[in-house]
Amino acid sequence: MENESNQIQHEKNLTEDVPENANECCPGTKSGEAGKSSACAGCPNQKVCSSGKANQEDPALDIIAKKLSNVKNIVLVLSGKGGVGKSTVSSQLAMTLAHIEDQKYEVGLLDIDICGPSIPRMLGLEEEEVHQSNDGWTPVYYDNNLAVMSIGFLLSNKNDAVIWRGPRKNGLIKQFLTDVVWDNLDYLIIDTPPGTSDEHLSIIQYLAKTNIQGAVVVTTPQEISLLDVRKELNFCVKTKIPILGVVENMSGFTCPNCKCQYEIFKPNTGGASKMCEEFQVDLLANVPIDPELLQASDRGKCYVKDFPDKITSQCFLEIANTITSKSKK
Repeated sequence: MENESNQIQHEKNLTEDVPENANECCPGTKSGEAGKSSACAGCPNQKVCSSGKANQEDPALDIIAKKLSNVKNIVLVLSGKGGVGKSTVSSQLAMTLAHIEDQKYEVGLLDIDICGPSIPRMLGLEEEEVHQSNDGWTPVYYDNNLAVMSIGFLLSNKNDAVIWRGPRKNGLIKQFLTDVVWDNLDYLIIDTPPGTSDEHLSIIQYLAKTNIQGAVVVTTPQEISLLDVRKELNFCVKTKIPILGVVENMSGFTCPNCKCQYEIFKPNTGGASKMCEEFQVDLLANVPIDPELLQASDRGKCYVKDFPDKITSQCFLEIANTITSKSKK
């Protein structure tokens, strides 16, 4: 019952501007009763709420909106489950968009997985460093039209553990949005950690005045993954983030010798296809288990460029084409 109560309170916090440490019957910071209701008695936020300061807009929102005004489309890559290949999808999607021959989009890739930054490795940029100027942080460039930012570039040792609580992680995310000097971008892909916690709430709140195109949600076929990904889809609905579609990763395997197909992660409950029907969202692609995709990610290579005729390449091109067809600008 306690876990259920915590979940209900968390969902209320998403929709009613209720602080995490508020009393159980908090009216919300935007209510006229904020700090004045009997439910506010003894709350650590009562004084701030009654003064009206809790309802004031974070001044950083305007700074971020100005800083990212040259970014035409922002795409969040989300998943409620860890280990589903979200960073693989983020990195390969960014490289695919930057590689499309007839377009050569200007692309940025922002890694906000503070405790588990994989993006530097997946783009072969582990030894690179971020440079700071009077204008802010200059991102690392994978190619002339693909800029990358991650906490991985700021660590003195790539094996260092980032042991931070929520406020410090949120502060760095805000700094990424206010201090990084992006050029004019067609797409900014944001790779997020798994779940629906501090980093997700922060990035959505900070991007409130920017050009958010929507979210790509990544899952694998088995129910243990779908169980958490459904929560992520509900999170998008509650926070009013458009869902561009779902990617089912590790979706089957074809033996390179006998060409037989196997469902290593069998979709016992219908997989992503049935889930998408339930939520009335698009299934963007079924990306198979592909050893060459694993090698491309480990070596920082663009899969679509190196293996243009493979089925997996067609999957990433389909995802990229869907995003470009739904772009706002």
